[in-house]
Amino acid sequence: MKKNTKINILLLLVVVALAVLPLALGLGDHKEEPFTGADGEAETAITEIEPDYEPWFSPLYEPPSGEIESALFSLQAALGAGVLAYYFGLHRGRKQGERRALERVGEEPKADKV
Repeated sequence: MKKNTKINILLLLVVVALAVLPLALGLGDHKEEPFTGADGEAETAITEIEPDYEPWFSPLYEPPSGEIESALFSLQAALGAGVLAYYFGLHRGRKQGERRALERVGEEPKADKV
């Protein structure tokens, strides 16, 4: 097995462990909503420290439900992943095209910088 394959498998196992261990160990069971985001945690901390706190800004759009808010967040994440995938695919395709063009001419392709 190649070194890169071993590293990829190890990283995949670490990611799976980070996702499964909090659930398996019951972390957050003492809370009403155990896995809320940082926004909810920050709001709770602020109201404990300063009960009369007034926010500086209000949201431009307040989704009518938590499901719609989650859907919009998922859409944002998918669009971001799509933009990154497009960029990396375009970059790789250009390198492959350049390499093929050089092979047709008969030149040796330059070694890729890492």
